[in-house]
Amino acid sequence: MSPPAPPSPWRIPLVREIAVILLLKLAILLVIKALWFGAPTVPEHGSTRVGAHLLGSAQPKSLSLNEESPR
Repeated sequence: MSPPAPPSPWRIPLVREIAVILLLKLAILLVIKALWFGAPTVPEHGSTRVGAHLLGSAQPKSLSLNEESPR
Protein backbone atom coordinates (compact mmCIF):
# COMPACT_ATOMS: atom_id res chain seq x y z
CA MET A 1 0.00 0.00 0.00
CA SER A 2 1.28 3.50 -0.85
CA PRO A 3 1.24 6.34 1.69
CA PRO A 4 -1.69 8.77 1.46
CA ALA A 5 -1.15 11.91 -0.61
CA PRO A 6 -0.46 15.07 1.41
CA PRO A 7 -3.44 17.39 1.74
CA SER A 8 -3.67 20.14 -0.84
CA PRO A 9 -3.05 23.70 0.41
CA TRP A 10 -6.08 24.82 -1.65
CA ARG A 11 -8.35 23.05 0.84
CA ILE A 12 -7.52 25.71 3.47
CA PRO A 13 -10.04 28.58 3.25
CA LEU A 14 -7.46 31.24 4.18
CA VAL A 15 -5.21 30.23 1.27
CA ARG A 16 -8.11 30.49 -1.16
CA GLU A 17 -9.14 33.91 0.18
CA ILE A 18 -5.60 35.29 -0.03
CA ALA A 19 -5.23 33.97 -3.59
CA VAL A 20 -8.51 35.59 -4.67
CA ILE A 21 -7.54 38.92 -3.07
CA LEU A 22 -4.13 38.89 -4.76
CA LEU A 23 -5.68 38.14 -8.14
CA LEU A 24 -8.18 41.00 -7.71
CA LYS A 25 -5.40 43.41 -6.77
CA LEU A 26 -3.35 42.34 -9.77
CA ALA A 27 -6.33 42.85 -12.08
CA ILE A 28 -7.02 46.31 -10.62
CA LEU A 29 -3.37 47.33 -11.05
CA LEU A 30 -3.36 46.17 -14.67
CA VAL A 31 -6.55 48.14 -15.39
CA ILE A 32 -5.07 51.29 -13.79
CA LYS A 33 -1.87 50.85 -15.82
CA ALA A 34 -3.83 50.46 -19.04
CA LEU A 35 -5.99 53.52 -18.39
CA TRP A 36 -3.48 56.06 -17.09
CA PHE A 37 -0.10 54.86 -18.32
CA GLY A 38 -0.96 53.55 -21.78
CA ALA A 39 1.19 55.89 -23.84
CA PRO A 40 3.48 58.78 -23.00
CA THR A 41 2.22 62.25 -23.81
CA VAL A 42 4.66 64.44 -25.68
CA PRO A 43 3.88 68.16 -25.92
CA GLU A 44 4.24 69.97 -29.25
CA HIS A 45 7.75 71.33 -29.75
CA GLY A 46 8.62 70.10 -26.27
CA SER A 47 12.35 69.65 -26.86
CA THR A 48 12.60 73.05 -28.54
CA ARG A 49 10.88 74.78 -25.64
CA VAL A 50 13.04 72.99 -23.06
CA GLY A 51 16.20 73.84 -25.00
CA ALA A 52 15.21 77.49 -25.23
CA HIS A 53 14.45 77.59 -21.54
CA LEU A 54 17.68 75.91 -20.46
CA LEU A 55 20.12 77.35 -22.98
CA GLY A 56 18.45 80.61 -23.96
CA SER A 57 19.88 83.96 -23.02
CA ALA A 58 18.69 85.32 -19.72
CA GLN A 59 17.00 88.68 -19.94
CA PRO A 60 18.55 91.18 -17.52
CA LYS A 61 16.26 92.44 -14.82
CA SER A 62 15.47 96.10 -15.09
CA LEU A 63 16.36 98.12 -12.04
CA SER A 64 13.80 100.60 -10.92
CA LEU A 65 14.84 103.94 -9.50
CA ASN A 66 13.65 103.00 -6.03
CA GLU A 67 15.83 99.91 -5.73
CA GLU A 68 19.31 100.05 -4.33
CA SER A 69 22.12 98.51 -6.32
CA PRO A 70 24.96 96.58 -4.62
CA ARG A 71 28.34 98.36 -4.42
